[in-house]
Amino acid sequence: MAKQEKELTVEERLKSLYDLQKTLSEVDRIKTERGELPLEVQDLEDEIEGLQTKIGNFNDEIEQLNAIISNQKNSIEQSQSLINKYEKDQDNVRNNREYDYLTKEIEFQQLNVQSAQKKIDEASHKIEAIVEKIHIAKDQLNENTQVLSEKKGELDTIIAETKQEEEKQREKAKKLENKINNADPRLLNAFKRIRKNARNGLGVVYVQRNACGGCFNRIPAQRQMEIKMRKKVIVCEYCGRILIDPAIAGVSESEAKNN
Repeated sequence: MAKQEKELTVEERLKSLYDLQKTLSEVDRIKTERGELPLEVQDLEDEIEGLQTKIGNFNDEIEQLNAIISNQKNSIEQSQSLINKYEKDQDNVRNNREYDYLTKEIEFQQLNVQSAQKKIDEASHKIEAIVEKIHIAKDQLNENTQVLSEKKGELDTIIAETKQEEEKQREKAKKLENKINNADPRLLNAFKRIRKNARNGLGVVYVQRNACGGCFNRIPAQRQMEIKMRKKVIVCEYCGRILIDPAIAGVSESEAKNN
């Protein structure tokens, strides 16, 4: 038969919870050492991806414009070929009616040439403008890539320096969570919820100067007495943080009064 785990008293649960709080606060401190670098790296990676997409779209647009230019050049060649043919045919006309007809056809093809050339010029100007945009985007891309490399180097150095300690604290936190969860899953879930919503990440605080160590609102004497008895879990009626006796946190009463 499996050995039954020892039931934790309320005091032991609160002590384990406070130890968990300290451990997670240490993980938070390690993360803080990294500062804004992780966010800066992510922002740069997103911006680089955006610039690469933009350059790709620019190249696609240039490809489409080059296709237009190619089609219009073919159109000019065809029109010019017809113009040459009609001009030769004019030398062999039998009457003015045929001559006038060929003249109109020549004029029509000349208009086609002009229209095609106009489209070529417009597409060429657009390409020039896009090429300039590509140069600007590429310069920005190169600059961001260089900055990203530097930022990643800084971040990798910090992570390397703190990784071992962070892993140690996370492993400690995991064991404490399992310990508390086995004894009181609802207490652990409540702590996580409180900690998530707390501005400073503190879900458990001890009484300081007769007040909550989280929001600093005064705690009635009767409630303080209940906290010292350690018979049940008590939360601050103002901020919802779990309140503990300073002694559980290893703090003397005189220190708690002077902090």
